Amino acid sequence: MQKEAKARIKINDLLQNVGWRFFDDEKGKANIVLENNAKITKQTIDEFGNDFEKTKKGFIDFLLLDEKGFPFVVLEAKSEDKDPLDGKEQARRYAQSQNARFIILSNGNLHYLWDVERGNPT
Repeated sequence: MQKEAKARIKINDLLQNVGWRFFDDEKGKANIVLENNAKITKQTIDEFGNDFEKTKKGFIDFLLLDEKGFPFVVLEAKSEDKDPLDGKEQARRYAQSQNARFIILSNGNLHYLWDVERGNPT
């Protein structure tokens, strides 16, 4: 099994254990979207300059929705052998494209919660 797949399985379990849902059930509607397509605008790319990869589209690993179904948290998954912070800029642009305030960076073992309105994760 690939290392990112192992990390995703751990993340899936963690999310479900704290009440996030992949499917509609008796507790409510699904509030996790997997591999959601994110459009990145040229303006967004230009704002970050050299820190940005030159892609205009990407896929969000996990998009967590609030109680009204709006984007709340972008969760960027990395393989177990990678530092979750490696996905910081990628996650930032995804969060901006979805108007999500929070980001979680995770490799399944190490997790960072980041409020993009209050600074950088460390």
